[in-house]
Amino acid sequence: MRKDIKTLVYDEELHLEAYRFEGIGRPFPNHFHDYYVIGFIEQGERRLWCRNQEYPIRPGCILLFNPGDTHACVQTDGGVLDYRGFNIATEIMLDLAEEITGKRALPGFSPAVLRDEDVSCYLRPLHDLVMNGSLEFGKEESLLFMLSLLMQRCGQPFEDCIPECREEIERACAFMAEHAAERISLDQICREAGLSKSTLLRAFAKSKGVTPYCYLESLRIGRAKKLLEQGASPMEAALQTGFSDQSHFTNYFTRFIGLTPGAYRDIFLKNDGAGGGGRILHRSSPFSHRTRSSTVFQ
Repeated sequence: MRKDIKTLVYDEELHLEAYRFEGIGRPFPNHFHDYYVIGFIEQGERRLWCRNQEYPIRPGCILLFNPGDTHACVQTDGGVLDYRGFNIATEIMLDLAEEITGKRALPGFSPAVLRDEDVSCYLRPLHDLVMNGSLEFGKEESLLFMLSLLMQRCGQPFEDCIPECREEIERACAFMAEHAAERISLDQICREAGLSKSTLLRAFAKSKGVTPYCYLESLRIGRAKKLLEQGASPMEAALQTGFSDQSHFTNYFTRFIGLTPGAYRDIFLKNDGAGGGGRILHRSSPFSHRTRSSTVFQ
């Protein structure tokens, strides 16, 4: 029988818990929490009872428990449960809700179970970033976007108007361009732009078609390409363009360009050795699926 594994990580920057359950076969008795729970079913089928309602849950389902919601579940397919989730304290949710909506009021999410591909596109990568100990502001960006969608679609009323903020967005872009090789935070970008985090994220995505973090990564990739074309090693290119490590750099470069940094560099080394001739153009790919955009900045 598959052994159950439980992993818990506390993120000091986001002030929330991320956890993962793998291979869980036992039922969960009726209980409640004094914090918010946002979860995602990866494997297994169960029957959930919450707020006097019964829900079938299966892979792809998102679970939303408000503080005090009593709930219980039991396996129904004879298999095991793989599940990932976040625990968010009420005081932290108050801060997040105020950032997103401008009102310091706790949201009440309903229903307890939903399927939403847009929310999942933020939830799963965000969970990976927290579990892997990422220090990039992309995780805070994903958290705010995810909660914005949840509040809009199954929480308190959400403002539909997204301000243009053209000058503020250009200031944010200029700041990221100047400091792309450094580790910068969402707070720094917001201070430079003079916008709240929620306003910046939504206005930036509307203006540029991508999130600030993806825009920053695009700047870094563009500069890394030039370094690789000049013969720099992948490690040198990663360090000089602000990536936290070579693995992070390789993953992003391959996602954006369609080639590994080493393979891209080899194209130019071979062309230089051939004494001229036309260069092979790289293949480009869209930004991460989290952006919900196919815009590519070359």
